[in-house]
Amino acid sequence: MIQQAVAPVFLLSGVAGILAVLTNRLGRTVDRFRLLSELDGAQAEQHHPELQILTRRARWNQWSIILCTSCALLVCLSIVVMFVGVELAIDLSDAVSLLFVASMLALIAGLLCFLREIILATGILALLKRP
Repeated sequence: MIQQAVAPVFLLSGVAGILAVLTNRLGRTVDRFRLLSELDGAQAEQHHPELQILTRRARWNQWSIILCTSCALLVCLSIVVMFVGVELAIDLSDAVSLLFVASMLALIAGLLCFLREIILATGILALLKRP
């Protein structure tokens, strides 16, 4: 059973790395938002489009974090179900498969949200180049 649980544990390591990147990006987005929010007058008006994009980026990043965390939780549940099935001598392979497929779908959705956030982040460069 331990041999079968090794692959999901490696997946958890990868998802943990992705979550570290996502939380770092969210922190940087929030920091930039706070900095621009403190501006007033003409400067604030000039940066309004960037603030809107930062808000959208933060939302996409939040969804990505939620979905990747859900993936990790589902992987953990699949490992638990594997061990419970062995200990109780019950065939829970269908449940394990369902949990693992659900975790992969959550990871895919999380990565797609991350991709959208990246597109927004690189799209903001056009705004920043304006004189």
